Amino acid sequence: MRSLLNVGCLALLLSVGCAARPMDWDLTGREAIYDRPLEEVWPSVRQYFVDAKLSFREAPDSPVLQTEWKEEFGGSKISGYWHRYLVLGKRETPTKSKLWIIRVTRSANKTLSAPGKELEWGSSRNMGMDRRRLDDISQGLSPAPGGPETLEGGLGLSVEDDEDRFSMPRGENAIVAESAHGTRDLTMEWRVFNAIAPGLEAKDGSPPRTSMQPVAKAPEAESAPAFTECGAPIIGLKAQAKAGGVLLLGELHGTQEVPRFIAQAACQLTVVGTPVSVGLELPVENQARITTFLQSQGREEDWLKLMEASFWRSPYPDGRGSEAVANMLEQLRQLRARGLDVAVFVYDHPKLTGQQREQALATTVLKEVDAGPARFHLVVSGNIHPRTAKGLPWDKQYQPMGRLLSARLKHVVALDVAYDSGSAWICAPAERGRMLDCGVKAAKGKDNGDRFFVHVWDSPNKDGYHGVFYVGRVTASAPAISKGLGNPDAAPAPESTSGM
Repeated sequence: MRSLLNVGCLALLLSVGCAARPMDWDLTGREAIYDRPLEEVWPSVRQYFVDAKLSFREAPDSPVLQTEWKEEFGGSKISGYWHRYLVLGKRETPTKSKLWIIRVTRSANKTLSAPGKELEWGSSRNMGMDRRRLDDISQGLSPAPGGPETLEGGLGLSVEDDEDRFSMPRGENAIVAESAHGTRDLTMEWRVFNAIAPGLEAKDGSPPRTSMQPVAKAPEAESAPAFTECGAPIIGLKAQAKAGGVLLLGELHGTQEVPRFIAQAACQLTVVGTPVSVGLELPVENQARITTFLQSQGREEDWLKLMEASFWRSPYPDGRGSEAVANMLEQLRQLRARGLDVAVFVYDHPKLTGQQREQALATTVLKEVDAGPARFHLVVSGNIHPRTAKGLPWDKQYQPMGRLLSARLKHVVALDVAYDSGSAWICAPAERGRMLDCGVKAAKGKDNGDRFFVHVWDSPNKDGYHGVFYVGRVTASAPAISKGLGNPDAAPAPESTSGM
């Protein structure tokens, strides 16, 4: 059986907030404190993970459990992230207790691989024996029983454990492969608290019972799962989610991170009861094709039909038809297949230009909002369209889609993208002539940490943005068609293209 992360090391690294009982799980820095001894709380904690269908292993005679790896969104055709939880019961006082829940993340995405992974640093890869235990073995003595570092006891780490640590992503979700750090998930702690606290109030000696948070169930679904893994909570997102509201995201096309932000946001909102419609800046004539894919089983023939759309083969692939966008559609399809109320609509009118196009974009989005007044609308586009201020440097009378929407709707929030420096697939004017050069380009940003977050200012800026959404370090995502998606025999396209 594989060993756990070093619990003692993690405990030293975790910050502790003040005790509170907020009803909004989106609040950070506050702990959920149980007015019960740990011995009374722990059976209900175990029952929560049983009801959530999160398989786990337990430490003998200790309030510690670790779940098995669970894939984000329930599965992905292209690449995936996996999460597991380390749950530690803590005694505050003899009559009060709390949980520490540590989220650990790993990914199959090789761009997140730690430098030096391929190097062999010594003749042995067994990193677990400390000096005292090695000395005991060399003298023919039985080593002392292990400490808290593993469920079974003992400090030994297998080759598989080492591979697990190295395969964890660096940066995203605060996982650093070399030191095996995890992130404390206060949202998950409050999720467990709200599920089990009502049952703890009953002192009749009945078996542990839990009350799961209602999810937004798709109308045609017979059921929806009690728990869906949606990745690390996006800080500040839930406060913006209102029925009939519109959150406009001005993105940098051609990254892996923005589509993942959107998929995570849709997942995290639907599992707490908010139905979500995702609006994509893709041609409106593709609505039926995308809806069909979203309702499909995701088989190869379903992908072939999706990838027949001409926007995937644009002569100027600006990032809207990227591999990451295709992956996002698959992730949203997975959520829909699990019974969650996620929808996708497209609203671009590429044959129009200028103010006519902005008016058409706004009209299409308004139609979706009017048709779903109980839904939250997450609308992504290039960062001109979401602005709510009048005028552009070259046209002072210009009214972007965001301004037109804000004049008609009560809840419209426009966020500009923020990111750490990295790369993106961008179409930019070539150095000579009127050529467009499309390929991987450097993207300069500012480091604001590793966690996704939403931040709203006290007042809009001069462009009419109300705040930012932050996606960490950006990584380029090539056109989906260059990966042969939907056609296994397709030859990869070159990494850079030019055209008139």
